[in-house]
Amino acid sequence: MPCSLSRKTLFALLLGVLIVLTLTYACAGSGNAIESPWDVPRSEKLIPGIGKVAWFEGGDDAARTVAFVHGTPGNAAAWSDYLGNVPPEFNFIALDRPGFGASTTGVVPELSRQASALVSLLPETGGKAILVGHSLGGPIIARAAVDFPDRVGALVIVAGSLDPGLEKINPLQYIGRWWPVSRLLPRSLYKSNLEIFALEAELELLKQDLGRITIPVIIIHGTKDRLVPYENVVYMKQMMINAAMEVVTLEGQNHFLPWNSKDVVDEAIRRASQMMDVSTQRASLID
Repeated sequence: MPCSLSRKTLFALLLGVLIVLTLTYACAGSGNAIESPWDVPRSEKLIPGIGKVAWFEGGDDAARTVAFVHGTPGNAAAWSDYLGNVPPEFNFIALDRPGFGASTTGVVPELSRQASALVSLLPETGGKAILVGHSLGGPIIARAAVDFPDRVGALVIVAGSLDPGLEKINPLQYIGRWWPVSRLLPRSLYKSNLEIFALEAELELLKQDLGRITIPVIIIHGTKDRLVPYENVVYMKQMMINAAMEVVTLEGQNHFLPWNSKDVVDEAIRRASQMMDVSTQRASLID
């Protein structure tokens, strides 16, 4: 009987961990994206110090590039609706972030290394890129803007989690790091767990640099986002004081904006491109 009770207790514990972690990571990032093969031709690149990173591309490769960054866990398929219908003036790319999808690397919790991997995939032609990041993808593209100002021309931050003060760890996530629980978790959730544990410290490092962002930034966030609170918008407005910023507040909307508010994201990309053109024109007049 004690042995049977122990098995039942362990099963209940594992089930609870899986449920909580699944909800946590859908929120923190991927929404309805799943870790499954995406029936689209992909490119791959071996990045020193990181490993193989895969990405998908559509549109005119000589046009302005828009790069899409998923949250955690997720993969590039989160942006399949966008790459399936690319406007003629753009080149769209979406990557499987290091550690996820077809990118066969280990855990890469550092925002700076994630940003470096992203920028290494941007084409050399077409000028500076527009970066679109959802959830944990938000701080990644902000880090890219800080570290690579010569490659990044505008940001579209969709339900971005940038405020370190709002990062909370569920107690069951600690159990998710214990053996044998860690071995039983799907690899995507296990990697996400490690990313989430590192995120608060990474956001603290990013915090001191957000004032260096001077490019156009469009923030899209729902007021009913229970997973990445709307208060992140207040934080970004306070910290990105030198950015040309616009905020799109979606009343009553939740965290999964890339899928339920695609028209808003599409318009933000067009608006970011217009803002980039205006900035370029002003710079040329000054010169």
